[in-house]
Amino acid sequence: MKKGFASDNNSGVHPAIFKAMEAANKGHVVGYGDDPFTQKAINVFKEKFGTDTAVFFVFNGTGANVLSLSTVTQSFHSVICAETAHIQEDECGAPEKFTGCKLIPVEPIQGKLTPATIQPHLKGFEFEHHSQPHVISISQVSEMGTVYQVGEIRALAGLAHKNNMLLHMDGARIANAAISLDLDFKEFTVDCGVDILSFGGTKNGMMMGEAVLFFNPGLTLNTKYIRKQSMQLYSKMRFVGAQFLAYFENDLWKKTAIHANNMAKLLRAEVAKIPEIEITQPVDANGIFAIVPREIIEPLQNSFYFYIWDDTKPEVRWMTSFDTTEKEIFEFVAIIKELLTAGSRTFQVR
Repeated sequence: MKKGFASDNNSGVHPAIFKAMEAANKGHVVGYGDDPFTQKAINVFKEKFGTDTAVFFVFNGTGANVLSLSTVTQSFHSVICAETAHIQEDECGAPEKFTGCKLIPVEPIQGKLTPATIQPHLKGFEFEHHSQPHVISISQVSEMGTVYQVGEIRALAGLAHKNNMLLHMDGARIANAAISLDLDFKEFTVDCGVDILSFGGTKNGMMMGEAVLFFNPGLTLNTKYIRKQSMQLYSKMRFVGAQFLAYFENDLWKKTAIHANNMAKLLRAEVAKIPEIEITQPVDANGIFAIVPREIIEPLQNSFYFYIWDDTKPEVRWMTSFDTTEKEIFEFVAIIKELLTAGSRTFQVR
């Protein structure tokens, strides 16, 4: 199938990840996580985030977010998130279904929440007629391709803890954020006051499997039961553990994320030269949002598929991946120019 710029979910699996899964596919090991691959992977996470970190592997990003929130909430709680957040827009109501909680969407600024935008929603504490705000959930990288800086995360954590709340980070693209920030994972999570992290790898070269990290083990009294009830306990978990071992070995995660981010920078630089295209968001990681002349969108999608983000503008989203090539970037940009030139000629003839 022809590659495109629709999503980093559309890319394949990194060959090193495949090899690791093949190497793990020998003999029998105990299922449900009591195997050496899973245990070694858990130890790697503890090395990177701290020995007190509690690690739970799940199938996918939605499962990671649901397990994160289900563990620390009751049905009378509410979760504050951006209007554009994955838990709000793209998880089919799963967080509400499994937690029973109310999601309170807040209008973001360039995809990000701030203490000022959250503050008006911090109300009704101890009032029995009002859902009780209990978690602030942020996405790193945000759904608009922007990255929370260290100071921004600390401010949100401080606001949460001041109000006896927790800070959850949806890290589906956390590797891309780490490269953008030029920081180790721990420096913009644990060290900034994040309480729970959904750690993703699927968008950066893995086949499947995410990790839920709790930085306060006291929160996880019932997590293993919730994971089982929410159908996220994988019987052959060694294949998740083996992937994460390969992902971290020799900093594979870093190499793949650097490449994806660099390809986005290249694409941004090339389309910025085209006056008819307006880049709408800072390109902090591997996503580009742009307003494109409506008439070229469909023919452009026929060559390199991508998603329309906001049809009213019209704004599109272009995502780069670990396997995106410079050749594909230049070919894509050339097609944009050809379509714009052809459209201009048609207009002049008319």
